Amino acid sequence: MKGSVNVASQCRDLIDKIKAGEFSPIYLLMGDEPYYLDMLSDALIENALDEFSRDFNETICYGADVDAETVITASRRFPMMAERQLVVVKDAQAMRDLEKLSVYCESPLDSTILVLLLRGASADKRKALYKQCLKNGVVVESNALRDYEMPGWISQYYSSKGVEIAPDAAALLAEFAGTDMSKIVVETDKLLKNLPEGVSRVSSADIERNVGISREYSVFELTKELSFRNGAKAIAIAMRLGESPRFAMPMAVSAIYTHFSRILKYAALREKSRYPDKTEVAAALQGVNPFFWKEYDVAVSNYPVRKALAAISLLCEYDFKGKGGDAGEASPGELLVELTMKLLNL
Repeated sequence: MKGSVNVASQCRDLIDKIKAGEFSPIYLLMGDEPYYLDMLSDALIENALDEFSRDFNETICYGADVDAETVITASRRFPMMAERQLVVVKDAQAMRDLEKLSVYCESPLDSTILVLLLRGASADKRKALYKQCLKNGVVVESNALRDYEMPGWISQYYSSKGVEIAPDAAALLAEFAGTDMSKIVVETDKLLKNLPEGVSRVSSADIERNVGISREYSVFELTKELSFRNGAKAIAIAMRLGESPRFAMPMAVSAIYTHFSRILKYAALREKSRYPDKTEVAAALQGVNPFFWKEYDVAVSNYPVRKALAAISLLCEYDFKGKGGDAGEASPGELLVELTMKLLNL
């Protein structure tokens, strides 16, 4: 299942079943976003066996330390004085003969729960292991979200905690954490513990105070000032950002590129239709909360299609420079200021 909503829903359903004592004989957990995979693995380890049964019926190993024969032998054992046994292979992608586990997965024991955890990797869907796991067990594929999807995911996560987060606060937190869901969860837990009792809405000021990121000097604010062509503010933010020890030029360029890609799509839409409907706007500004749509109305007047295309070209050039190509002696911070000035002068 791809996409945060599907995986989140699938995991909630599975965890409810696990807590109710309903288990599948095989769980193939795979993908490059480990947050949901770890959540499911932890739930299985916590709920599959009671405390007494664990000493005799729980086997947790790592892919680099075992082969398929060892895992199959462990899985074919019968539980000792218990209803079931649990076999967990963490980092299963490190097994040199992982595919040979398909022999067991073709006819698994009902008394064994076999968990194959592939963090940062996926089983080959064309081969027998994946097909047998899909047929006789549960497969969860958790793929990393794209940058533009993170604010939406953050809003959904905060809602699941019974708290609303302001759109600009979600964007700021997304900038801080990137696509690392686990980092967002950790920071959210800390933030919610520090909020005064009764607070039901998290603001960007709350994020600044508790997470340690300044909205005033963030890429989020830089793209906003570029939209409005506020030259002095944009350059001041770029200079401050470039001085930060955590500054990474490729990440900054990626965020600005996403911003100008949206401007280009919206500008093209506005050229075609002066008053597009909300569905068309949402498609052009994919991942943008409607709260920010007015900013893009201004941005497309400052960067019509021709200028937006020129901005994209500039960003490709500075992406190359930021990764070490033809940058001369300029530091990453100096490159960001240079890029900002050129964008403002389009």
